Amino acid sequence: MLQIRTCLLRMSSIELPKIAVAEHLAQKICALDASRLPDAVRAKCDDLLIDAIGLAVTARNEDYVKAALAGCDDDGPCVVIGHNRTLSAAGAALVNGTAIHGEDFDDTFEGGPIHAGAVIVPAVLAACERHKLDGRAALLGIAVGVETMCRLSTVAPTLTHKAGFHPTAVFGAMGAAAGVGAAFKLTPRQLVDALGTAASMASGIIEYLAEGAWTKRLHAGWAAQSGIRAALLGRAGFVGPRTVFEGVHGFFHGFAHTTMADYDALTGDLGTRWVTETLAFKPYPCGTMAHPYIDCARRLGKRVTADDVVAMACDVGEGTVHRLWEPLAAKQKPANGYAGKFSTPYCIAAGFVRGNVGLSDFSDAAVRDPAALALAAKVRYRIDPQNPYPKNFTGHIRATLRDGTVVEERQPYMRGGAREPLTRADIQDKFLLNAAHGGWTAARAAQVLQTIGALFDGPVELTALRD
Repeated sequence: MLQIRTCLLRMSSIELPKIAVAEHLAQKICALDASRLPDAVRAKCDDLLIDAIGLAVTARNEDYVKAALAGCDDDGPCVVIGHNRTLSAAGAALVNGTAIHGEDFDDTFEGGPIHAGAVIVPAVLAACERHKLDGRAALLGIAVGVETMCRLSTVAPTLTHKAGFHPTAVFGAMGAAAGVGAAFKLTPRQLVDALGTAASMASGIIEYLAEGAWTKRLHAGWAAQSGIRAALLGRAGFVGPRTVFEGVHGFFHGFAHTTMADYDALTGDLGTRWVTETLAFKPYPCGTMAHPYIDCARRLGKRVTADDVVAMACDVGEGTVHRLWEPLAAKQKPANGYAGKFSTPYCIAAGFVRGNVGLSDFSDAAVRDPAALALAAKVRYRIDPQNPYPKNFTGHIRATLRDGTVVEERQPYMRGGAREPLTRADIQDKFLLNAAHGGWTAARAAQVLQTIGALFDGPVELTALRD
């Protein structure tokens, strides 16, 4: 009994900060204005809108989207992209976020890695549609939500993944609360409460890796709807913990197993430097860290044949191993098409054998292709302690041939990222291809593309996105 009392006394004597991290963050967010956003940030938000809506269309007929939609019983006024049925704001955010992230073809923040657009865009759009906010509110909400979510992923790099959580899921709930809160023009106190509440809604384990289950797809949508609910609760005066980030039982303690983190990475220069400008857009619909290896494999496939190859050795970052390389035997023979998206051996083999990697390469039939599996079985990895992951995604393959010759390919960065960004024309072309894959005609896709381009300058009217 004495031990319990002593413990409680120690806990009660913990000195709390006069100004908490969430309070610093809220003050900076509330000082931002859509009219003063840098041109590069506005352009990136335009790109995000185009990319995210195209991805929702491409996945609209997939089984997991149909299941997510069927699992909602909260019909309301908000658009579910590519469908006739409408839902509540939270329901629309859930289904749209799940669709946008579903094919793992969405944007990536290389410092995380996280997928911000699939969380923030559906959350802010649904909230603005439901509460009749205009495009300027949506622009500010998307910019703030993406910036907050990306910065959160740099506070304690790689530790969230190591703890068994999906960073997009847990940081997404916080980013969505910040973004929707900014669109709602919450006061600093209301925003602190919203962030404090969102942390208790954050969730997302990475056990989907075991057998290619669908839950990762749901994480973005769940985070999006959580952010809406948290922002509404904050606006209504529901009190959340002020020390949500740095507290001894706070967000980073729970999801990264540390409180000794770099909180300045979150708040230090927010509003004067925008990491949102560096967002990457994917050229391949699979795990981001596999992209540079696919580039290497495609070039190798033009130099030698698969029969020539005896073995492929890849230098990798330690932080990628538990998701994209191990257990190696399972990664060399993915259980299904979705599991193939998180198998670097399979992605390398697909790029080498087929010359490119697209949506069709991740069907259940495609990952059973004997030619791809034979080559994937030859792929191994070794951890390179000098690999810059997660600050930069690189690729290196060393192929040993039957005659003993060794040929190598290197990719020093992710194409589509800060060092070689996709152009607006590239992103629009990707949208048109995704829309076609989702069953829209070229005329319909072109019309919607024009509608998207004007969304931030007028009312948030999404009717054109319905089926």
